[in-house]
Amino acid sequence: MANKIKIKSQNNGEVLRLTLNTPKANVLDKEMMTELTQAIADTGTKPEVKAIVFDAEGPHFSFGASVAEHKKEQVAEMLVVFHDLMRALIQCEKPTLAVVRGQCLGGALELVSLCHWLFAADDAMFGQPEINLAVFPPVASLVLPHRIGQSAADDLNLTGRSISAAEARSCGLVHSISENPGEQAEAFLTDHILAKSAVALKFATRASRFEMNRALLENIDTIENMYVHELMACHDPNEGIAAFLEKRKPVWKNN
Repeated sequence: MANKIKIKSQNNGEVLRLTLNTPKANVLDKEMMTELTQAIADTGTKPEVKAIVFDAEGPHFSFGASVAEHKKEQVAEMLVVFHDLMRALIQCEKPTLAVVRGQCLGGALELVSLCHWLFAADDAMFGQPEINLAVFPPVASLVLPHRIGQSAADDLNLTGRSISAAEARSCGLVHSISENPGEQAEAFLTDHILAKSAVALKFATRASRFEMNRALLENIDTIENMYVHELMACHDPNEGIAAFLEKRKPVWKNN
């Protein structure tokens, strides 16, 4: 099976570029998440890497995690794989950038919310639509309040609405908006990151995200257990996933 991500070393090994490579949706299924986790973990043996850049092939960054893998019999394993990816991203202790075009939804927004800088195209849209399927985003629940404040996090997590790049910038999630966000990200690396010491960046990254990362690492297992053992014991989450996959309107029982 072809790799679901592209891995490219740039700037004499100082930049690792990870490209989601299953357009147009670039769904974050277990295979893709496992590939991302391994590529990130491998930077532990490469102290020369000063930054990781995430981008994607096609018109959209990603529609998010696989809805099929949210089924009751699969969701526990999927969440373990996804949360291991989040742990790897924290533990690599590298500055991280994301280049986002088109839709960035669900698990994809959770992934880029852990990045230090988001460079968005004019057409970028960000959302946590899980509530529309009667589920919720565990990582976003813990991370977005630190990134954009509790009120803005509540808005995304509880309404499921998508916001434009401009609105995402106004709440502090997006660093810049341009026609060519890839060029903006490269210029930012050149101007602000690559001339610095890799070891200094490592410790500064650890220190600057200490509180947010601790909140995620200490609480993600509790939130994961809430999702798997309490939420998925209810009717509506299973109905929401089934209705999405069957392309029909869900019938809620409110339990």
